[in-house]
Amino acid sequence: MPLPYKGLGSRLRGDMRFFGRSLFGLLILALALGLLGLAGNTLRQAMLPQEEEDTAPPARERVFTANVVPARATTAAPVMTVFGQVRALRTLELRAPAGGRLAELTPAFVDGGTVQAGDLLLRLDDADARAAVAIARAGLAEAEAGVRDAARSVDLAGQDLAAAEAQADLRRQSLTRAQDIRSRGAGSDAAVEAAALALSSAEQAVVSRRQALAQAESARDLSATTLDRARIALDEAERALADTVLRAAFGGVLSGVSVVPGGILSANERLADLIDPAALEVSARVSTAQYARLVGADGQVQPLAVTVSLDVGGAVIAATGRLTRAAAAVGEGQTGRQVFAALDTPAGFRPGDFVTLSIAEPPLPDAVVLPASVLGADGTVLALGQEDRLELIPATLLRREGDRVILSATGLAGRDVVRERSPLLGAGIKVKPVREAAQGDSAAAPLPDLVELTPERRAELIALVEGNTRMPAEAKARVLAQLSQDRVPARVIERLESRGGG
Repeated sequence: MPLPYKGLGSRLRGDMRFFGRSLFGLLILALALGLLGLAGNTLRQAMLPQEEEDTAPPARERVFTANVVPARATTAAPVMTVFGQVRALRTLELRAPAGGRLAELTPAFVDGGTVQAGDLLLRLDDADARAAVAIARAGLAEAEAGVRDAARSVDLAGQDLAAAEAQADLRRQSLTRAQDIRSRGAGSDAAVEAAALALSSAEQAVVSRRQALAQAESARDLSATTLDRARIALDEAERALADTVLRAAFGGVLSGVSVVPGGILSANERLADLIDPAALEVSARVSTAQYARLVGADGQVQPLAVTVSLDVGGAVIAATGRLTRAAAAVGEGQTGRQVFAALDTPAGFRPGDFVTLSIAEPPLPDAVVLPASVLGADGTVLALGQEDRLELIPATLLRREGDRVILSATGLAGRDVVRERSPLLGAGIKVKPVREAAQGDSAAAPLPDLVELTPERRAELIALVEGNTRMPAEAKARVLAQLSQDRVPARVIERLESRGGG
């Protein structure tokens, strides 16, 4: 007889296997439903608009390195720099005073030849001129003889007139006696008439003698005029003889010589130019605003000191001088004003040189002199404020001089201002100031090609490069390779610090 519990055990084992399989199926179903739910939730989240959440930790404030310079109030001495041209104060155009054959020419009569005042430059053939002088002297001697002859004639005519007048006086006295005798009844009318006729003849002779004297005096005056003409002719002949010789009116240098020995010259033919190299001046054109700074209270140009320089292949020729005057008119088609400066020692300069003229303007009190890079396009400067934060301060520009500016000290005196402006620097930005004392000799001398870095500074620069997300990967790798070297190019360091790693 079989045992009653034998079939029961078999059923129990079957039920347990079914129950285990059911639980495993439920587990798989739950996992499948969970995955489906997760997929559905992910799909729903993907289809919904995303809201950006700033889950990143708050960024630390970025501090830039900036070179600063102190703004110290002082009395600035601005220098106006303009360009001008050297010109000669004394220039003489040498021309042939007369025509003729060139008989003698001094060896110094060449381009660039130096002559002294009174030196003989050239001599023309003077044979005809000497003959003309001899003829003029002969004519003068003849005129002088004529004057002497006329003087003698006048003297004789005067004596003849005096004799005629004396005779007329005697005839008048004779007529008076005859009339007196007749009045007493002793004389006759015939005697009176004879005396009257004699007096009339004597008076007629006086008139004739006076006419002769007048003619002699006229001849004397004519001879005097002839003498003057002879003298003038002699002067002209001697001047023509002198014109055959050309001498230097003053010491100088010859230019533009266009004559050769043995040539035939025509009257007034241009031969050369004589320039005095010791009397030079510089003419320069300045703007109206610049001219206003050069005139004094009387409206005239002040005698300000100037320095004239000429760059000749790296060598500089310089001279000093002073402003002397300004042109009376602007000139057609010109602007500004033309000023002139006389040179004290113009050695080395020549007319026509294009030179640089530096004019020392009147001093400007209560001003600051800073590099030109401190001034922005809007006329402001960045000054160091509280907690090393930058402040934007308006500045009054007084002068621009090359790579520096002269500003009014109002509001700037005693402040530290940023030396180089950059787009990264602005009002409110906190900076790490690098002052002139910290810069050392680098402010006065150019940066070396390679610089040795301290470990701290190297790590700071590497962090700047690695934290820059805008730098291309190739450029970043190249800069990091340079920073890993023992000595790093100075321009790379300067660029990284000025741009904050960019």
